[in-house]
Amino acid sequence: MTPRGPKYVRLDIDKAALLIVDHQIGLLQLVRDYSPEEFRNNVFAHAALGKAFGLPTVITTSTETGPNGPVPQEILDLHPEVTVVSRSGEINAWDSPEFRAAIRATGKTQFIIAGIVTDVCTAFLALSLAEEGYEVFANDDASGAFNKRIADAANDRMRAAGIQVLSMFAIVGELARDWRKPIFSEVIPLLDKYIPSASWLFRSHAAAQAEAKAALPSGLAA
Repeated sequence: MTPRGPKYVRLDIDKAALLIVDHQIGLLQLVRDYSPEEFRNNVFAHAALGKAFGLPTVITTSTETGPNGPVPQEILDLHPEVTVVSRSGEINAWDSPEFRAAIRATGKTQFIIAGIVTDVCTAFLALSLAEEGYEVFANDDASGAFNKRIADAANDRMRAAGIQVLSMFAIVGELARDWRKPIFSEVIPLLDKYIPSASWLFRSHAAAQAEAKAALPSGLAA
């Protein structure tokens, strides 16, 4: 028998929850491995994943009354039902009893995580979650660092611990699984707003389908 390769652990919409870690106005100013415009888009796209896929969402902040600042209002507006776990000093969110309780309350075993900065807020928590036995998927697009070298080193550290580092589009694809599913109607607005390169493709496909349908003889279009 041919030996099998490494197990492919997929994101499962029924097992997954979304974590928004220290996406705060003050900390956003530290990110240098993305342009401010690109990273702003990526952060909001990450938050929108919870809405599009109906994922339980946990938001946490670190010393938000100080220089780190509050969570952008756009994120809070996407999740009006979520109570933000405000940490007074714990750098690793897992060290906060309130945060650990919020994680366990989701009842989920997979966590999609993004934070600022990648090497601290994202990596420390991701490593802690993996140690607890959870399956962790780090959204590289929505985690920012002082520079790309630091981000690459942090991602290598997470990968070595079995954490999967994915792009935003890969996360969308793994959660959706099949573009023919009903959930796709919820995903299209997310792509349209935050991943325009993919959106143009799906718009083109939809237009081609409409054109083909319109070309059918009368009575066959239905």
